[in-house]
Amino acid sequence: MRLAALFLASMALLGADALPTAKPVEVRLKDLAQLQGVRANQLLGYGMVVGLDNTGDQNQTQFTVQSLTNLMSRQGLTINPSSVKVKNVAAVMVTAELPPFARAGSRIDVTVSSTGDAKSLAGGVLLMTPLQGADGQTYAVAQGPLVVGGFSASAGGGSVTKNNPNVGRVPDGALIEREIGGDFNTRPTLRYDLDHEDFTTAMRVVDAINQDLGEKAAHPLDARTVDIQIPKAYQGHAVELVAHLENLPIALQPVARVVVNERTGTVVMGADVRIGAVSIVQGGLSIVVTSTPLVSQPAPLSLGKTATATKTTINVAEAKPKSLTVESGVSVGKLAETLNGMGVTSQDLVAILQAIKEAGALPAELRVL
Repeated sequence: MRLAALFLASMALLGADALPTAKPVEVRLKDLAQLQGVRANQLLGYGMVVGLDNTGDQNQTQFTVQSLTNLMSRQGLTINPSSVKVKNVAAVMVTAELPPFARAGSRIDVTVSSTGDAKSLAGGVLLMTPLQGADGQTYAVAQGPLVVGGFSASAGGGSVTKNNPNVGRVPDGALIEREIGGDFNTRPTLRYDLDHEDFTTAMRVVDAINQDLGEKAAHPLDARTVDIQIPKAYQGHAVELVAHLENLPIALQPVARVVVNERTGTVVMGADVRIGAVSIVQGGLSIVVTSTPLVSQPAPLSLGKTATATKTTINVAEAKPKSLTVESGVSVGKLAETLNGMGVTSQDLVAILQAIKEAGALPAELRVL
């Protein structure tokens, strides 16, 4: 058993030294912010998949029998539910995303998922299924053959399954019947939401937009939201304004951040992240316990019995502690390179960075996944 490493971090930041500042990078506005009102909407429907090769729901799935009976009755057929066999039929939930600015007559992909105890949806055909939004209105109708990226087979008590055969897709399987109302060009304002809240970035977005338009049309609402009053030159032509602004370069200051994954030992860091003066001592103690079974046989023609015993061996090894003194202003990338050269593992590097952060010598955001 390997005990946890011992870390000692002391001598926090030497405040007199000025740390170098990372150079800003230019990023397009559409790469760091999203335009409000331009998003997809979720659609959901309940349907039936037919044409399965005895891999559908079993008879004990009552809602499948009821759904099939109701479907037949709408087609003018009267069927006794007790006589219905549904091995070739499966009840499914159908989901899709209605993209922004979708028009009636357009097609979208749908995902079909089994809700009963069907073994596989491979080879099935989705029957006409209305897809509704959160408001209860029907926006699309789905129908078509399924594409399943898996299979399931069984014989002689054994079975083989690859991926998930109970989920499939129908490419371009839904036809849009209802559009989401609204004329984008008649908007009086535009509102952008930054991907990450940051007051400095919000002000740089405002300054870049106002400088490009030549007037104070943009103003920040908070650290994440920027509101734009559409200038007179673009009134009634909001699409042209968005097309012009989304390629506007924004000077983005890199965030001082170190991301570590304790499960895999992965460390991702900005090379420009600097740390303060710190001393690190890292050592380990390893204890290995092994057991060897022993068997004692009696002499020939004796009345003795075979006896078993266990021989236990304990090996204790204590590694020589590794020590390192880091001067103020050294980048995290250089520290990681030095520690790797000393034979420190990725898991130990994660723990060392956490200890340095707790000591106040890492002026950056540390995210542990």
